[in-house]
Amino acid sequence: MAKTLKTPTECMMQWGRAIKKEYKTAFVAAFVMGLLIHMPAILSDVPNHDGLGSMYFDQNMITSGRWFLTVACGFSSYFTIPWVIGLLGLAFLGLAAAALTALLEIKDTLSVVAVSGLLVSFPALASTISYVFTMDGYMLALLLAVCSVLCTKKWKWGFVPGALCLAFSMGTYQSYLPFAILLCYYQVLVIFMEQEKLIEKLKKCANYLYMGVLGVALYYIILQVLLAIQGKELASYQGIDGMSSGFSMSSIAHMYRDFLSFTVKGNVLFNNIYSLVAVCLLFSAVVVVAGRRSIQRKWWKSPGFYVIIALSAVVLPLVTNVILLISPQVTYHLLMRYQWVVYLILAVAFVQRYADRSNAGTRACWAMLFAAVVLIFNYAVTDNIGYSNLEKRYEKTYAYCMRLLDRIEQTEGYYQGIPIAMVGVVGYNPYPVTDITLDVTAELTGLNGDTLLYTGENYEVFMRNYLGASLNIMTPEEMGDIYFSQEYIEMESFPAESSVKIVDGIMYVKTENVGRD
Repeated sequence: MAKTLKTPTECMMQWGRAIKKEYKTAFVAAFVMGLLIHMPAILSDVPNHDGLGSMYFDQNMITSGRWFLTVACGFSSYFTIPWVIGLLGLAFLGLAAAALTALLEIKDTLSVVAVSGLLVSFPALASTISYVFTMDGYMLALLLAVCSVLCTKKWKWGFVPGALCLAFSMGTYQSYLPFAILLCYYQVLVIFMEQEKLIEKLKKCANYLYMGVLGVALYYIILQVLLAIQGKELASYQGIDGMSSGFSMSSIAHMYRDFLSFTVKGNVLFNNIYSLVAVCLLFSAVVVVAGRRSIQRKWWKSPGFYVIIALSAVVLPLVTNVILLISPQVTYHLLMRYQWVVYLILAVAFVQRYADRSNAGTRACWAMLFAAVVLIFNYAVTDNIGYSNLEKRYEKTYAYCMRLLDRIEQTEGYYQGIPIAMVGVVGYNPYPVTDITLDVTAELTGLNGDTLLYTGENYEVFMRNYLGASLNIMTPEEMGDIYFSQEYIEMESFPAESSVKIVDGIMYVKTENVGRD
């Protein structure tokens, strides 16, 4: 007798029953908290400076090494539609939270919610969302990075699909490589903490090495093949053309310095007394749990225990900042620092997994949960301060461009299509900085600053897309020596009367600071 096919509803119910409760909790917690925290950004259409020129962008970034980005962002179309992109990105982020829950074997419901909350509230995500036109692709890259480690752990030959996930993650955005490496390093530590034979430990650890080497190699091979097919070369942007040539003692020293500088003084991991106390409390809980376990297992008697601690202190800053080894000239902004949240997530996972039922272990669990709640709330507030500043940047830019456009069009001799020589920086002499969020948003790339205007192209696309005016802004190459001409130098900055004038059929518009050496 032929087997009766199941209806779609029956299949959905069966799949729902097969998914563990903690995975569902992780997804829902990440998605709902993500909406609550980031809704101001995904409900509005407020671009940052890069978003001005990306109202429609096919995301073909192969010359930056991102050969899969055009596919990853294609699901939501190539138009900047924040609500659709935001929902899709949060769905990928929810799946990443579920994958982290499975990878770290987190069973406790409150710990699952804490991990999801940290993942979706960390300010690096807010910076990513400010570049909303590419946010969904980046979140897919993050999901693939987590899945690369999960596949390696779950299956005997899992390093093969894990390597595929890692290659496609890097092909979308290379900056999530350290996210995967830190998760791998934690899994290696867990393997050595469990009671197994040494040979079995080494075999399991080797799988993570196989996955990483194979994944990076596959990424690079696909990149070179696609570059050859399209007849292109890696661009110099962010030093990507120097990929794999960054190893030197000076670059290693720089990686350590940057790690310490951002961790301690970056104003992101903690930016006030509450978040500082919470971070200290969270890692104090880790120390208590690790100390009790070392006594129970008598690790403190083994020289290997101290070797692992010393090795971790040496290795962790390097793997966290591995992007500086791949591309030494990179401008290392907050979008590339999402991996710092892994330390917080692993701290929660470690305490949840290894705390015993003693009074000390229970206190550590309470401290961990309290610290996580404080950090999630603090990060959520920080994110929204950034979003508030981004909206004010847009409003100030709108008002500024309205005044500037009126001056341009009212200048005698102006006609539609006249070549306009303009530098993008807004002068801070006639327009002092009005951003009141600097103490909070200084490191929030994409959300900081006073205006959205940094290049002549920024003016052009803003006036076209938001004011409905088409200006013929000259490129830097077309401007030639105009910027260094005496006539341009002697002009005063906008809104001065002499800030706009026509010279030899070209309209000069000076917006930068008055005077220049």
